[in-house]
Amino acid sequence: MKYVKTKREKRLRRQRRSRAKVLGSKERPRLSVFRSNKHVYAQLISDEEGRTIVAASDREIKSQKSKIKKTKKTEPQGNPGVERAREVGKLIAEKAKKAGITKVVFHRGGYAYHGQVKALAEGAREGGLEF
Repeated sequence: MKYVKTKREKRLRRQRRSRAKVLGSKERPRLSVFRSNKHVYAQLISDEEGRTIVAASDREIKSQKSKIKKTKKTEPQGNPGVERAREVGKLIAEKAKKAGITKVVFHRGGYAYHGQVKALAEGAREGGLEF
């Protein structure tokens, strides 16, 4: 059983592989994404300085439940995690604009570009960030 890898180990391996190709600078920082079971986090990182410039998460979004459209049980309902991720993307774009940043390098953090990660990227683009 020593060859069985957990989901986390596989994700970290993918992350290291993709991280070797992605480098953020002060002018064009790296937009890093982290997904936990409950929350979505995003941060703009300058790899030259080794510090976070701007950070955002769905924990910061006030009244999350009011932003998600409530529907009847008979109507199909969207995925609330994806909606929250889109809002985080818009929030990070808003904070980046205040810091004077318009261009970023997207780092998906070993996750597939699908679902919450894709929604966060689309939300950041809607907010005005350029990848």
